[in-house]
Amino acid sequence: MAGRAEAEPVNEQAVANVYGSMRAEMNQIYSKITELEMEVSEHSLVINAIQPLDPSRRCYRMIGGVLVERTVKEVLPAVQRNKEGLLEVIARLNEALEKKKKEIADFEAKYKIRIRKADEMKDEGGKKEGSAQGVLVGPAGGDE
Repeated sequence: MAGRAEAEPVNEQAVANVYGSMRAEMNQIYSKITELEMEVSEHSLVINAIQPLDPSRRCYRMIGGVLVERTVKEVLPAVQRNKEGLLEVIARLNEALEKKKKEIADFEAKYKIRIRKADEMKDEGGKKEGSAQGVLVGPAGGDE
C-alpha cells in the first residue's frame, strides 16, 4: 500500500488510478467490518438464547458445514470465544481503516484532490440546461 504512494504517479490519470484503488481498499475494509459486526450480533443472539438453558441439554452446532450434536456446556464457551475473536478482528480492522483514511487524506492534500458530490454535478448540469432553455424559451415568449 505505502509502496504505491511512494512511487510518484507520472500524470493525472495515474494519480486518479492510485486514488481509486485506495478508496476501493477502504471500501473493502468497511464491508468486512460490517460483515463481522453482523456475525458478532448473531453470536450474541445465540449466547443469549442458550445461556439460560440447562448445561446438560443437547444443542447443535455447525462446524465447517457439518452439524454436530453437543451440550450447551460445551457450545457456550466456544461461541463466546468466537465472539471475542471477532471483536478483536473488528478492532484491528478499525485501526487499519483509520490508517487508510489518513493515507487517503494525505494523498488528497498532496495532489489537491477534490471530490465532486452528486449534488454539485446536478447543479452544474442544471445551470447549463437552464441557460440553454432560457435561450429557447425567450423567442417563443416574444411571439405571444
